[in-house]
Amino acid sequence: MGINLLLIVVGIAVILAVSYAAFNYFSVKKLEEGTERMQEIGSAIRTGANAFIKYEYKIVAIIGAVVAVLVLIIISWQAAIAFIMGATLSAAAGWVGMKIATYCNVRVTNKARESKDLGKTLRVAFKGGTVMGLCVAGFALLGVVLVYLIFGLGAGQINNIIEQNVTKNFIGLENNFTMTLSGYALGCSIIAMFNRVGGGIYTKAADMGADLVGKTEEHIPEDDPRNPATIADNVGDNVGDVAGLGSDLLESYVGAILSAVILAGELFMHNIVTDKAFLQSMMLFPLVFAGCGLLACIIGISYIVLKPKLSKNVHRELNIATWISAGVTVVLGAGLSIWMFLSFADKGIGMGEEIFKGVGFRLGALSPWVAAVLGIIAGIAIGIVSEYYTSYDYKPTRGIAKASKEGSALNITQGLATGMISCMLPVVILAIAIFGSYAVAGMYGVACAAFGMLSFVAATVSVDTYGPISDNAGGIAEMSYLEPEVREITDKLDSVGNTTAAIGKGFAIGSAAFAALSLMTSYLFAFQEIDFIEGLLLNLINPMTLCGALCGAALPYMFSGMLINAVAKAARRMVDEVRRQFNEIEGLREGKVLPDYKTCIEISSSGAIKQMIVPCVVCILFPLVTGFIFGAMFVAGVLIGATISAIMLAIFCGNSGGAWDNAKKYIESGGVEGEKKGGSAHDASVVGDTVGDPLKDTVGPSLDILIKIMSTISLATVVVFSQFNLFESTGLMGQLGLDWNLTTIAQKLIGG
Repeated sequence: MGINLLLIVVGIAVILAVSYAAFNYFSVKKLEEGTERMQEIGSAIRTGANAFIKYEYKIVAIIGAVVAVLVLIIISWQAAIAFIMGATLSAAAGWVGMKIATYCNVRVTNKARESKDLGKTLRVAFKGGTVMGLCVAGFALLGVVLVYLIFGLGAGQINNIIEQNVTKNFIGLENNFTMTLSGYALGCSIIAMFNRVGGGIYTKAADMGADLVGKTEEHIPEDDPRNPATIADNVGDNVGDVAGLGSDLLESYVGAILSAVILAGELFMHNIVTDKAFLQSMMLFPLVFAGCGLLACIIGISYIVLKPKLSKNVHRELNIATWISAGVTVVLGAGLSIWMFLSFADKGIGMGEEIFKGVGFRLGALSPWVAAVLGIIAGIAIGIVSEYYTSYDYKPTRGIAKASKEGSALNITQGLATGMISCMLPVVILAIAIFGSYAVAGMYGVACAAFGMLSFVAATVSVDTYGPISDNAGGIAEMSYLEPEVREITDKLDSVGNTTAAIGKGFAIGSAAFAALSLMTSYLFAFQEIDFIEGLLLNLINPMTLCGALCGAALPYMFSGMLINAVAKAARRMVDEVRRQFNEIEGLREGKVLPDYKTCIEISSSGAIKQMIVPCVVCILFPLVTGFIFGAMFVAGVLIGATISAIMLAIFCGNSGGAWDNAKKYIESGGVEGEKKGGSAHDASVVGDTVGDPLKDTVGPSLDILIKIMSTISLATVVVFSQFNLFESTGLMGQLGLDWNLTTIAQKLIGG
């Protein structure tokens, strides 16, 4: 099949994506920024975003350096370098996305001002979003290709797996290519966690401060220039919803791809896969499939970028771009699967021969493709469910808006109910997809479903990023005293952006579930001597595993509570400052003078930096500390408990928050008879939206990173704490009767 040729195809996809992103970046920058007032506001937002992300990256660089040293000592120098590569590329994606967003926002406002055309304004906003989308997929694949070339092929780590050459690290533990890949994934995860948490705290503290005082107390419009927190709020959109989003989806994308590659290596090392050429195909297929998806996204994105005239139906135009990307990915993936796996059918008796049967390929050469397509279908289905529960075109969100007429308590109650109910269908869809992908291609099929779901991530991130750019554009229009028609255009774009953001979060948490399950299998293989897949069991009846599962299930709630507390602390300071300025600055209410924007920016920045460290460190240390105390089976329970709990919580947070936000917008659009901006129902909806803000933009997006970073850390270090932990070292496991390992269980089950 030609490994080099396949890698060249992926390399071409990366070059095209990054080049396309650069072209769109500079074409957006060439556009006019508008009036002097618009330029001043755009510059202030840009300056605030730059200052925050520079300071954040300094803190993250210190923590990352410490982690890199630990990876060097515990795992290998190869994994440490891969970790640095992953962290660098993830940070770069967030930085580039933030930069283009701060350039694009004011240009979107100006395009709306000059053209008064929704389609033309959409094109500019979407162009800015494509820079982020193409860089996320391009940078992620670039890193994976480099790790594959440098360490897999160049340093011979793949050959070591094939030839069963065992190499040791500094402390005498086994070192292989799967550990190097884990290092790269861990680097991406660390940056994603800090970007998501830090940016989420920043943006929601500013947003809540601006809304609670500006809208509900002073009864001034959103983004009114008299509100001291407006610039900080707009800065937050860029550092949280753009930079955080980019690093988050890059991490999800990498985790999905590498979970399949790592699992393939583990299957070979445990003699479940025995054909060397087949192993190489299994390890390369996820990478090349992702490359095909990136090429498909370039085609899909071009639909909006190059189409002569876009319609006023923004949602339809964005959906078409996404559907084109997904459709082309499916077609290219089918051809790729046949090309890479069909030749192995000739080695036996067709589809039922031993190579396919051993790994669980029940549909022959098309098995991994079918599993990937199941992931794509699941992602789209979850997106449709998210749209139903968050868009004000449908009953649930309209019900929340109508409940606002009775006050904020019923608005919040209805929103909570909607979010909880919305969990069921996505989980059912995930369960069906997991079962189906396993049925057609074994555990490798589950991993295929993960990268299938995110294979057209460049398109979904482009659509997601256009949302906060449009939101910023609306704020600039309000603060620049532009005619209401301009704000109406940007609000229409922003409203669709809220729904697409909820859909994007559904993709992220769905892929996290698949990837975590795949990584869990690799984790169990890493310390269990089992040479058949049916024997790979996780005994939840074992008290040690059960205790781990209970603690793991509680962890996402503790983590979420810490994040909400962090937002609340920063928001409280913001509320106090906004109130102080309205009370102490003469002429501010009347609009005769401008507020002190800088102080509010500093409050959000300092609050986010201070509050982000503890939650992030907790999720990094929890599997390590519990592993070195209680051992590998306890951590296995932690992972399964945390994954199940986090999936539900993330779906609930994303959908309830999105529904509250769009319920407010539904009232503002005149959807509730007799209600409008500034009325009692609108005030109640603002409170509900404020409650949902930290849920949908801080907690929800961070939970998928939580379960993947814990899985990755556990996989990378299990070879250490499975041998060196307090309970086993002191003999407590045997004394308490908790020393059953999976091999013993499997032997008992089969009567051995």
